[in-house]
Amino acid sequence: MTAAAAGAAIPGAGAGRAGAADFDDALAALTGGFPADPREAAGHHRRLARLLHPDMAPPGRAAEASAAFARLTAAWDAWQARQRARETVTGGLHTYVLGPVLAQGDLATVRSARYDARGERTAAVLKIPRMPRDNDLMEHEADVLARLRTVGEVRHRAYAPALIESFRQRHGDGTEHVVNAFAPLTGFHTLAEVAAAHPGGVDPRDAAWMWRRLLTALGWAHRARLVHGAVFPEHVLIHPQLHGLVLVDWCYATATGTDIPVLLPRYAGSYPPEATAHLPATAATDIHLASLCMAQLIGDRTPPQMRAFLRGCTLPEQHRRPQDAWQLLAELDDLLERLYGPRTFRPFTMPTAPPA
Repeated sequence: MTAAAAGAAIPGAGAGRAGAADFDDALAALTGGFPADPREAAGHHRRLARLLHPDMAPPGRAAEASAAFARLTAAWDAWQARQRARETVTGGLHTYVLGPVLAQGDLATVRSARYDARGERTAAVLKIPRMPRDNDLMEHEADVLARLRTVGEVRHRAYAPALIESFRQRHGDGTEHVVNAFAPLTGFHTLAEVAAAHPGGVDPRDAAWMWRRLLTALGWAHRARLVHGAVFPEHVLIHPQLHGLVLVDWCYATATGTDIPVLLPRYAGSYPPEATAHLPATAATDIHLASLCMAQLIGDRTPPQMRAFLRGCTLPEQHRRPQDAWQLLAELDDLLERLYGPRTFRPFTMPTAPPA
């Protein structure tokens, strides 16, 4: 009998002494464990505790009830300990207490977490693959982020998430998950959220700083001989007040001249032809994806000269597209100056979310 079925079979009603049949059912249910859902488990425990308590035992069965109640208490304590263990993850550097789910990505769940370091509680974000078969992508992401830190100037590191550590989490059934722990990105919004907040399109003058920083981030990656391979709105985060940008989800990155390891089905129509044909990816591949992001973000507010600029960045033929993100940035600056004059700081805000 399963725990859930046993729970359903136990009457659990009435404040009087348990009948012999109810008591026997409770004894049988005791061997079935507890339901996975915490609320159901707590209710199941309460029903068993009421029926197996020595004061409620049928005549002549108090000793049997005492032993059963002790077994129930030990089993419940063990179940709660396992639940608490499931809510903590121990890495090589820290033990993380898990918080709410922040996002469900294509391959992984992103959860808030906290850990204690030098007597202070510190926030973190854990990226946990849903299936062990994707562990290699998590390991790959950690390797890519480590490689990025070896090239370019120190200031470029702000364009990628800060990896705290990458470690293996072993489960009781013998399976493992590779977990990547990151410093949290407070105050950031994805370009998907920005677009949703501005359904009529973002003013090109506001999109300009996002575009410029995205090209800077890509130029940094390309200098490391890497192609991000998944420059989509959910993977580009901006900080409105600080005009900051972070490019996340580097598990799809590949070495320049090799094909992108995984294509996301929901973005099948956004990849350039070389990606869907599994041909070597280059800087032009990322430039295509980034330009499509910006075209969608600005929408109908895109002026004709900018529309032509974007068209040149998304040509089907890979060799005809720009091949250098930093050179393209200089060309974008020339275009922006022709359209809007000298560059000036423009405050950008996200609408305040209505109360839930």
